[in-house]
Amino acid sequence: MKLLKVLVLPAIAAMLVTGCASGPRYNEVKASFPPLPAEKGRIFFYRTAVLGAGVQPSVKLNDTPVGSAKPKGFFYVDRPPGDYRVETSTEVSRRLSLTLEAGQTRYVRLNMAMGFFVGHVWPELVENATGELELVGCSFAPDK
Repeated sequence: MKLLKVLVLPAIAAMLVTGCASGPRYNEVKASFPPLPAEKGRIFFYRTAVLGAGVQPSVKLNDTPVGSAKPKGFFYVDRPPGDYRVETSTEVSRRLSLTLEAGQTRYVRLNMAMGFFVGHVWPELVENATGELELVGCSFAPDK
């Protein structure tokens, strides 16, 4: 039992931590974000779950990669008004459709669910109040 505590538990903890986003927290960087241009809308993408930390699929917006679903991480994009499709893929693809208006901010939570071989990350549009509250626990993790 001691061997378990000494060797295995620290290894599990290290795997969980290394898979998480490591940038500055939302409250530390939100003031530095550029103002939203009047002719565009902003979409925040974030993942609160640490479960399945090794599963970090690309997040696509209308078939264009915009970031990765990093555990405890977030990023955002500014886009013109219109209809958008968010997609994540592991062993299956998950999609979400949303409409973005000029001056509007939307929040897409990237949820984690267990799959047959690999976990699934699925996008969910959430209310602004929920998104703003949940972003506080996330770190800024844009793809470089």
